[in-house]
Amino acid sequence: MVLDALLDEAHVSRAAERIGLSQPAMSSALERCRHLFADRLLERGAGGMVLTPKAQALAAPVKEVLAGMAALLDRSEPELATIRRTVRVVMADLPAVATGPALQRRLAQTAPSITVAIMPWHGAAAALDGLGRGSIDLAVSVFPKVDPDFTRRELLQERYRVAMRRDHPAADTFDLDRWLAYPHVLVSGRGDTHGPLDEALARINRVRQVGMVVPSFIMALPLLAESDMIGLLPSRCLPERVRSEIVAFEPPIAVEGFALHSAWHKRRAADPAVQHVARLIEELVSALPG
Repeated sequence: MVLDALLDEAHVSRAAERIGLSQPAMSSALERCRHLFADRLLERGAGGMVLTPKAQALAAPVKEVLAGMAALLDRSEPELATIRRTVRVVMADLPAVATGPALQRRLAQTAPSITVAIMPWHGAAAALDGLGRGSIDLAVSVFPKVDPDFTRRELLQERYRVAMRRDHPAADTFDLDRWLAYPHVLVSGRGDTHGPLDEALARINRVRQVGMVVPSFIMALPLLAESDMIGLLPSRCLPERVRSEIVAFEPPIAVEGFALHSAWHKRRAADPAVQHVARLIEELVSALPG
C-alpha cells in the first residue's frame, strides 16, 4: 500500500497523507522499498519527484496485487451508505455538466460518502492509459475498441450537427460552399488541428480553415454565438437553452456519428463504489435528449 501511494502521488508528503502516515515514516518506508527493489523508485526531476523506469513498470502489477488481496480478504459486499471513497472519472465537459447535478443528488441519496472527482478528458488513448495505470477509476469517452483487460459499455449513439450563430451570414443559404467559406471551431482535448472531417473533405478535394482549437465543447458555444466561426458538434452539445442563439443544420456531406462508452479496468469490476457510480452515469448519460 505504501508503494502504491508513492507511485501514484510521486510525492512523499502527499503519499503519507493519503494513507495516514507521518512524513518521516513515509520517507523511511520509501527507503525500505528502494532496498527491496534495488532501485531509487523516485528521483528528483525538474518539476519535482519523478518515477524511475522500474517504478513505472511496477505501478500496474502493484495495483493488481492490491486488488487481488482486497478481493481475497473481503468477500462481503459493503453497504453503499457506509463506503467512504473517491471515484475518479474522466469525462468530457458537456456530459459532465449535463449529468453532474443529478449524479450528485443520486449519490447523496444512495452513497453519501462517495466523492466523484471529474478529471479532464484528453482523448480515448489517455483515458485507457489512466485506467490501466490506476490513476482513474472510470472513463466516459469514445472507445472504438479496448483490450481484454477493460470492460466497455455503450451509453448512447450520437450524430453531428453544423452549428453557427442564428444571424450568421451562411445561415440563410447554407450549403457546402457556405460551410467552407468560414473558419471552423474544432474541439480537441489534445490540441489536434486535423480530424476525420478533414479526411472526408480531402476525398472530395475540399479543405476547411480551422480558426480555433479549444479543449472543451462548453468553450465552443460562446465562440460560435459571438463570431462568424462554424462548428461541427455532437447534437447533444446543443441543448435547448442555447438554441435562441445557435442554429444547427445537417452536415452537407456524410459525417459518421459515434457511440459514447463508459469503460473501466478489470481491477474495478468488483469495486462496489466504482460500479455504483458507473451505473448512475450510464442511466443519466443514456437519458440525455438527442
